Amino acid sequence: MIARLSGLFSRLPSPRSLRKQLLAISLIILSVLLLLIGVLQYVLMRNFIYTNRAESMETQLRSVPREFYFTFLNSGNSTPADLSISGASDPSWTTDTPGMVKPELPGASPATSGGDAAPGENSPDGQRMGGDRRPLLLDAHTTIAIYSPDGTFKDFQEDTLSDSAAPRMTNKEYDELLKHTTDKQTGEYRLITAEDGSEHLAVFMNLRKPGAPKMLLQMSVATGPLRDVIMQQLMIFAGLAVIALLAGLFLYLPALRKTLVPLSNMGEAAQIIDAGNLDVRFPVNQGQTEIDKLSQSFNGMLERLEISFHNEREAKEQMRRFAADASHELRTPLTSIHGFLEVLLRGAADNKDQLYGALNSMHGESKRINKLVEDLLLLARMDGAPQLRVKNLLLGEVIDEMQPQLLVLAANRKVNFDISYGIRGMYDPDKIKQVILNLFHNAVQHTDADKGTIHISLHARDTEATLTVRDNGSGISADHLPHVFDRFYRSDSSRTRKYGGSGLGLSITKSIVEAHNGNISVESTLGGGTVFKVSLPCLLD
Repeated sequence: MIARLSGLFSRLPSPRSLRKQLLAISLIILSVLLLLIGVLQYVLMRNFIYTNRAESMETQLRSVPREFYFTFLNSGNSTPADLSISGASDPSWTTDTPGMVKPELPGASPATSGGDAAPGENSPDGQRMGGDRRPLLLDAHTTIAIYSPDGTFKDFQEDTLSDSAAPRMTNKEYDELLKHTTDKQTGEYRLITAEDGSEHLAVFMNLRKPGAPKMLLQMSVATGPLRDVIMQQLMIFAGLAVIALLAGLFLYLPALRKTLVPLSNMGEAAQIIDAGNLDVRFPVNQGQTEIDKLSQSFNGMLERLEISFHNEREAKEQMRRFAADASHELRTPLTSIHGFLEVLLRGAADNKDQLYGALNSMHGESKRINKLVEDLLLLARMDGAPQLRVKNLLLGEVIDEMQPQLLVLAANRKVNFDISYGIRGMYDPDKIKQVILNLFHNAVQHTDADKGTIHISLHARDTEATLTVRDNGSGISADHLPHVFDRFYRSDSSRTRKYGGSGLGLSITKSIVEAHNGNISVESTLGGGTVFKVSLPCLLD
């Protein structure tokens, strides 16, 4: 049934408003629950009323002495008969039962102890015993019948003044009941459909007379009045259910409206968010855990989008700056070469000194172009998938190997080495040499040729090796410090270009260090020198 209801509800047009959808779903669920409660109530109430009625009928049957039923069975219903009521003096015979009265026979004396008095004779109290029996007074819908093992079914409709005849089952069913029915009160009942189609509730009790076969006593009552009581209760429940649904409709609407306020706030915030104001955030801590989590998730997404847009803008700006700087760096040597060629074409080629000077200058510019192109290609490879030829390397030995070259580059500058040997790791030797050379060359460019001092140190702590290059040069201002690793960035372009630099050395150094899973940092004060620190993973001995 629930599946059918679900299919029916799914075919119904659903409202587009979330508030109305929640209201409709809630009312539908409440209606289904009330319907299930009603069905359950009907089943339980029906069983309770039928069982209670069955127990009451069993009590009525047990309150009447057995001899009373034998009297009715032996006397017949059409003509007066001599009735012998054995045990009429039994004290239980006088027990009053609601809905029932003790059968009294005209002329029968309360002192009569047997059936010896014939019709017309006087009893000890002077009354004559004769005439018709009084009827057994029961509910108009109640019937009594007795079934004998020989198939005889005796209905006491006239004796009970019942409106209908006693319903009868098949002999096979009665024979089966004779085997299992006892004279104890159990509250068990059976529903029987009469010939006229009416339903009756019947209880059974064993009826046995000494020396005679066991018989089955049946008391039944029409279930129509009982069903009327059940339906009346169900109608009351249905009315209360309708009232509950209406009350839920009017009470749930304002509560639902208040519940959806945080969602409405999120909708308002979403309407004002676009690419130009990604710093707007959804309201949080509105008192609803789910909505707050949703707001936090959206805020996290907006933060990532904001960072992504910012990075994209920076990347575009960096690309624009990179293209401009690369073009500028290439244009300068190309312009110089073009100028020398024009001079040579104008006749300078005939002059040996002028020819040699022009060729020498063009050779220098071509070397500069070649270096710039190699640096750009290296950066492109490092940005993609850097391919390092790593091997187990001792960093101290690499610096010792480079000392002669470094001293040549330093010229008159003072160079100090503070090296801890035995530091081992997995490195690409050529790339590590390039890192040391780039940092040392940068220190040479920014220190005085005669008074400059460069200090190189190498130490390790746990699994991290630290390479430090310190100088006493002019330093870097705080405005330029965050950009020293940017490509084509030069804090002093004239000095850098003078020494053939393109502003790519520190960018390449950073890329190489990061490819080795390390990091590089810089500390500097204007006029107080600069310190570059390179941290690389190393192996424990």
